[in-house]
Amino acid sequence: MMKILSKRGLKALYLFIILALFIGLLAACQGKSPEEAVRRPAVEGVKIVTVAPSVVDEVYETTGNVRSDRESLMASRVMGVVTSVFVQEGDAVMAGQLLLTIDDRDASQRVQAAKMALESAKQNKLLSETTWQRYKNLFDEKALSRQEMDQVETQKKVAQAEYERAKAMADEARTHQSFTRVKAPVSGRVTQKRIEAGSMASPGMPLLVIEESGSLYVEVAVDERLRDKIKTGMEAELVAESSGQSQRTTIRQVLTSIDPLSRTFVVKINPGSLAARSGLFVRVRIPVGKKEALAVPSGAIVQKGQLTGVYTVDDRGTVTYRLIRTGLSYAGHTEVLSGLVAGDRVITEGVERAQDGGMIAGGNPK
Repeated sequence: MMKILSKRGLKALYLFIILALFIGLLAACQGKSPEEAVRRPAVEGVKIVTVAPSVVDEVYETTGNVRSDRESLMASRVMGVVTSVFVQEGDAVMAGQLLLTIDDRDASQRVQAAKMALESAKQNKLLSETTWQRYKNLFDEKALSRQEMDQVETQKKVAQAEYERAKAMADEARTHQSFTRVKAPVSGRVTQKRIEAGSMASPGMPLLVIEESGSLYVEVAVDERLRDKIKTGMEAELVAESSGQSQRTTIRQVLTSIDPLSRTFVVKINPGSLAARSGLFVRVRIPVGKKEALAVPSGAIVQKGQLTGVYTVDDRGTVTYRLIRTGLSYAGHTEVLSGLVAGDRVITEGVERAQDGGMIAGGNPK
């Protein structure tokens, strides 16, 4: 019974102590404002701007690739096994440079046979010319009839024709053999290699792609709903994903035919001074109209890990980090899709000195 009374007395003592501490805190805070009760860090050296709607460009954003104006597709003209490939993707080549070889044993035999046939026709031609000259002398001496002379002349013409035919066949055999040695038709750079040594090549089969050194363009596929809005000569902005380089340029050509599968049409854009190379991936922004939007200076946006936000200031000067969802960028400003409304005040300069929960030093500047 004594133990039970002790425990009850101990609990009562604990409650008395807690009540005394609570009364002490109330007395300490009596007469102080909430700002005095909670000390906030002072924020100074910042610029505050009131957000207001403004008219900005309505921008269509898509992606594209840099392509060459002049591209040569190398294809096989004979069937055979590829015996060697002397270039790799990215290699620079000169016009006439040997790129790869195809097994030419069949072609070599044809060339040899054609040479032998040509030599035989040549000897027959020489014999017919010698015979014709002898018969001509006899005919001039009235020792032969006109009919006999005509027969000899015909044999000479036939021999000449056979020689010409054999010569043409020899040239054809040599040309066919030359197809087994694939050479660069132009100077440029190898952008694609579609075959390896040991593979079988067949007529019409693509082997290599060479892009000539020359002008480039950016090719993009644009949604068909913008077919009447995008015209040649309009401005466009290119952003290289690899380097972050941005370039304002113009549209060079609009191909209005619609792809039935993707429902898009092709637009070609000048790369301007963008450090472009064939195959480079770029983002493309094309202004297609005007719209009203809320935009803040891009320097006002603060990234915290995966969060995107701005520092806002309320009527009492309290700084709050507010999450926003951003849209496109326009000449140093970024569109805010959600998180802000017209009339909100945002810190645009000195954001590195701002603190969530801080208080603007020196009052509440307008």
